[in-house]
Amino acid sequence: MKLLRFGEPGQERPGILDNTGQIRDLSGTVGDLAGRALGPESFARIKALDPATLPLVEGRKRLGPPVGLVPKFLGIGLNYRDHAEETGMPIPEVPIVFAKASSCVSGPYDPVWAPKGFERMDYEVELAVVIGTRAKRVGAGEALTYVAGYCIGNDISERSLQKGGPGEWIKAKSYDSFGPLGPWLVTPDEIPDPQTLDLTLDLNGERMQTGNTATMIFSVADLVSYISQYMTLMPGDVITTGTPPGVGMARKPRVFLKPGDEIRATISGLGEQRFKVVAED
Repeated sequence: MKLLRFGEPGQERPGILDNTGQIRDLSGTVGDLAGRALGPESFARIKALDPATLPLVEGRKRLGPPVGLVPKFLGIGLNYRDHAEETGMPIPEVPIVFAKASSCVSGPYDPVWAPKGFERMDYEVELAVVIGTRAKRVGAGEALTYVAGYCIGNDISERSLQKGGPGEWIKAKSYDSFGPLGPWLVTPDEIPDPQTLDLTLDLNGERMQTGNTATMIFSVADLVSYISQYMTLMPGDVITTGTPPGVGMARKPRVFLKPGDEIRATISGLGEQRFKVVAED
């Protein structure tokens, strides 16, 4: 299933993409794609529906993030071997886990804001994992059963706050709009192996990032298991799992985002994000 949320910010309604690519309204079945509605019982009810019987959403609607409530937004640093090599950093022995404020979550086509003083903004296309069931100290062999689905994430970062300055990653990665998610939440039955997915990112029509989740140092299952040893993962928690090579900080010459730039990011089976960088007054 490809689940989504449509409507203006703060007023999104749950939907599902039917076989013809049209949006059907799910609000008669679930209140929102959040909390227990991301669990297996809820998804079983949705999967049993015939999308053709659901109300058709007419016209062009804004797509919001496909998760209505994100209790924790976690990221993984240097999780692609070739990305670690391009930065000159050693290969991590254990996952590097950091946090993004959940207030940075935005929709897949919403503008990314460039505030005054942020002059080293960078892009990072990433596979995002959404937790569907409470997970505490789970093993890697069972970890994927706790996943509600997958979506495209983009870990926008202000490098001046992360590198060469007051290096607190959460400040560098948490400004409003620095966490685009979507367009859809794709359930695991459509992504049987999350370690075989192609990722790309284009900046103003030029290919900047190309990768495959097969080159992750720590797999999705490893990450869910590892994190659950240190904190309980809850329905709606999002984990962005690292980025392939080609980030602006590592390029020669360096490339940083500026107002007017346009980003297109894709992951196999998960659709695409398109957004524009906009100066914030």
